[in-house]
Amino acid sequence: MGVALGGFVEVRGPQGTRLVELTSDRSSLGRATTNDVVVLLDATVSRLHAVIERYPTGFCVRDLGSANGTFVNGEPVRGETRLRTGDELRLGNSPLTFFAVGDDESDITAVADGPPVLTRRERELLLALCRPLLEGAAFAPPAGIRQMATELFVSEAAVKFHLANLYGKFGLEEPPGGGPSRRVTLAGEAIRRRAVTIADLRGARH
Repeated sequence: MGVALGGFVEVRGPQGTRLVELTSDRSSLGRATTNDVVVLLDATVSRLHAVIERYPTGFCVRDLGSANGTFVNGEPVRGETRLRTGDELRLGNSPLTFFAVGDDESDITAVADGPPVLTRRERELLLALCRPLLEGAAFAPPAGIRQMATELFVSEAAVKFHLANLYGKFGLEEPPGGGPSRRVTLAGEAIRRRAVTIADLRGARH
């Protein structure tokens, strides 16, 4: 679709949670402050730990001989490992989450107006978005940004990132004046196209 690939890494640690944009084709990760993605206050992270490389068709991560290894979704990185939106990265004991914008795999056309292809994190966010519709009174609004961030233990920036991807997957344009109306439409579309069902919402209650 001609969209330039953009990548982000959400870094969580004692200093808080932040979203770091990967602005170059080769982004280094490690404890040294000269890295593109700096992971502070964790002695299990090497000074130069890993690198994320951007190719025309996607992103890959490679361990750089770190002492404690690099993992993607719990699996050790040997050679290069392809990264997809929502993948959980771990450098030593530090957790990170990878996001991509413009990935070809996020542009798969939905068949017969069924649900689009969703990542695990996107589906979790849809459940959090739609849950108030089940638990509240009639015409209850869907969950807000802060509410979803708190429930999923992620930053508000990460929620906005995933929402932007979901709006694209469901083909929802920005409404005039912005505001929460697009979240309402997204929640309605998610249920109409059975990306989320009432049974899912009942089963996802805490």
